[in-house]
Amino acid sequence: MSRHEEIKNAYKSLGGEATFYDGMITCSTLPGKAVCKVIWNMNKKENDRYLGLALSGIPENFSGKMLEVPVGTGVLSMPVYETLPDADVTCLDYSPDMMERAKRQAQKRGLKNVSFMQGDVGKLPFSDESFDLVMSLNGFHAFPDKEAAYSEIFRVLKPGGIFCGCFYVKGENKRSDWFVDKIYTPKGYFTPPYETKQSLKTRLNDMYQKAEVKTVEGMAAFRCRK
Repeated sequence: MSRHEEIKNAYKSLGGEATFYDGMITCSTLPGKAVCKVIWNMNKKENDRYLGLALSGIPENFSGKMLEVPVGTGVLSMPVYETLPDADVTCLDYSPDMMERAKRQAQKRGLKNVSFMQGDVGKLPFSDESFDLVMSLNGFHAFPDKEAAYSEIFRVLKPGGIFCGCFYVKGENKRSDWFVDKIYTPKGYFTPPYETKQSLKTRLNDMYQKAEVKTVEGMAAFRCRK
């Protein structure tokens, strides 16, 4: 079975263990599927596609040092780390509650190569050029200081290192843009300003080499190399 299929099966098997948030970002529960369809205009296949594009930034058999920020509940990434036993993974999140859930995911899977740290993406507690890969899934649309986040991730990446992930971009789906503008932003779930597909391409091409950006509805998946 391919790594992609293993990860998809892990999301499908969440069942009653999934929180509302987990079910929403994996489109794996009835409430989650409703949110995906109503707000993001996605079905399970489309949701899996953008997540697959984001996670494909991690090379097969990756064995270097990796940072994930934010880790959230770990529901998206722990199935990936199960396929990378030789990687040295650090997971960082500002929320201790989210991190505790991620730790439980790691413990359930018996992961020994994953460590956790509370911290701010805008002021990462790591030396320059510490990581071979940095991944950020569904984080940048929520970060309050995006410029600091971009700068810090670039700083901690080694030359030749990979930056990959996904987040919301405006201008790709009018329905999603409406919900973000009228509900997600006022409630503080998301924080402006928001990238567009083109502004993200331009930013990544200015900072990195070989930048690739693909969108599925209002979500952009990207990969680039320092």
